[in-house]
Amino acid sequence: MFNIKIIQRFITVFVLLFLFMMKTNVSAQTPADSTATDSTLLKQIELEMESSQPQIVAPRSTISANPDISVIGDFGASYLNNTQRNFDAYLNEAEFSFQSVVDPYIRADFFVSFGKNSDTHEYGAGVEEAFITSLSLPTGLQLKAGKFKSAIGRINPVHSHALPFIDLPIAYENLFGDGLNDEGLSLSWLLPNHAFYQELTAQVTAGYTESPVFIHSTKNDFLYVAHLKNFFSLNDNATLEIGFSGVSGPNDSLRFTQIGAADLTYKWKPLQKNTYKSFTWQSEVYYSMADLKTQKVNALGLYSMISLQVDKRMFLTARYDYAQNPSSSQSAQIAYSATLGWFATEFQKIEIEGKTNTLSDHSQTYQAWLRWIFVIGTHGAHQY
Repeated sequence: MFNIKIIQRFITVFVLLFLFMMKTNVSAQTPADSTATDSTLLKQIELEMESSQPQIVAPRSTISANPDISVIGDFGASYLNNTQRNFDAYLNEAEFSFQSVVDPYIRADFFVSFGKNSDTHEYGAGVEEAFITSLSLPTGLQLKAGKFKSAIGRINPVHSHALPFIDLPIAYENLFGDGLNDEGLSLSWLLPNHAFYQELTAQVTAGYTESPVFIHSTKNDFLYVAHLKNFFSLNDNATLEIGFSGVSGPNDSLRFTQIGAADLTYKWKPLQKNTYKSFTWQSEVYYSMADLKTQKVNALGLYSMISLQVDKRMFLTARYDYAQNPSSSQSAQIAYSATLGWFATEFQKIEIEGKTNTLSDHSQTYQAWLRWIFVIGTHGAHQY
């Protein structure tokens, strides 16, 4: 009997102790009032916001240690009617470009080209351009030093893969070959003309060895180039550019050849349909005066082309060529050509060109080309 009472009291105390502990636990989990609840929620929100805040990182310098690098491939195929081997296919060029700002004062541009020799059919590498350009000279001046394309007209400063046609105009090839590209200094001045854009460029170079007209002299005879660019904004849809160029340098007769040139470019690109429609008319005239050993030869050459954007990706270009021989003005050539270009993206284009050429003996040749241009990497925009 005694034992039963002790057990009953023990059970009663245990139950009361359990109920007391449960009540204390519930009281601890239940806020005393709404103010305590708001404080707890506010503290929790602040902790979450602090954890989601982005970490403050020191600002990165605008000058990157890595240059913009790109590779441009130029694959081609051709047809010529008056040779034994009518058809051919080839990788015309692989161009590697390295471009970057050096510091706040200059930028550097390097273009290395791998091309195929037409005689040996072997590939070789060469520096196409390598120059530095000033960024902070006063009074609108800009200095360039190194190996660069001369500032002559509209074609010469542009790399061939960016042109709207595959072959070069006859008059241009007769005077400059693949292009006048030389080593020296170039100083350009943005004239303080508030009516329209006007730029004057003067260049002194060593003398290009691969030019059909000029040579690299062993004496202190250099190649001099001057170009005046006049750019007009006609309205919101159209622009007009008029340029004048002059070139003077030694020839293979140990005398001098002078070339005067003028270029005109009209561009129409409507604001409302600029992705789908555009029109360009571009023309250049060259007049050469060669002082040779036996005679003085004056020769005239020109080309005129129109380029029409048919739709978003399709361009049609037609060109007329006339060229007298700079070594004998009695002979002249006339050519007509048409190029159809399809731009898949800004990194790829395919062009087909056909051309008929009437030689000085009134014979005719027919040619056709296919060109496939593709770009990888970061490549800077070409001049407008």
